[in-house]
Amino acid sequence: MGINATYTSFVAVGDSFTEGMSDELPDGSYRGWADLLAMRLAARQPGFRYANLAVRGKLIGQIVEEQTPAAAALGADVVTLVGGLNDILRPKCDVDLVCARLEQAVTLLAPSCRRLVLMRSPGRRGPVLERFRPRMEHLFGFIDELADRHDALVVDLFASEALGDPRLWAEDRLHLNAEGHRRVAEAVWQALGHQAESDWQVPLPPSVPAGWARRRAADLRFAREHLVPWIGRRLTGRSSGDGRSGAHFDAGLGSAFWVSPAPGPGIGPVATWQRAA
Repeated sequence: MGINATYTSFVAVGDSFTEGMSDELPDGSYRGWADLLAMRLAARQPGFRYANLAVRGKLIGQIVEEQTPAAAALGADVVTLVGGLNDILRPKCDVDLVCARLEQAVTLLAPSCRRLVLMRSPGRRGPVLERFRPRMEHLFGFIDELADRHDALVVDLFASEALGDPRLWAEDRLHLNAEGHRRVAEAVWQALGHQAESDWQVPLPPSVPAGWARRRAADLRFAREHLVPWIGRRLTGRSSGDGRSGAHFDAGLGSAFWVSPAPGPGIGPVATWQRAA
């Protein structure tokens, strides 16, 4: 793909990572790397269209069934597909089945678009990453194979030392913060053939390690506000995505829809974009 290639449309498929958690805006909504990328692509192409179908908490089977057909029907220039990590993080997981489901999605999406983008998802450095590393590396190796077979791009976020820095992650320790999402948007931007606007892998400045008391307080807050609710959902079979649809999916019609920047100067946040034909 040539430098500064232009694209007229973009569909994002996936879970909370693509929905934008936890790049929180003042009104409590989320933005995230996919919206940031859409805004940058729209600035280069009048009439640009975008649809984000991602929903937090979705397993790869749900992504395949609920989002993939709708995304393929749109016939976008660019489709991003990121999923499977919610499955991998569960105590019992058939990684081969996750891979098979992912292959179903890729087989449907690749012919429907001009450029399919897959990702090796980032991982926050720490004991949780090390516990699940073998599963993640199994999945990511399969993603590389899928990309070779279907001529898809792979953005390797997992190998980035910078994105593993806990300071680029939210308090829930599961989602990137605003700076983390900005870096992912830059990584995909470059992978699509655009001139770099920043170094998304540059390390954060050195910091003084937090003291014992501060670390324990953070651990207690994390357990109370994030870990316990997460365990509760697992035990009761609930998901944070229950009852939710993607930002640009019409549940009543059972189909996705495009949004485009509103007329006028500047692109503006995706939340201000209007539904397109």
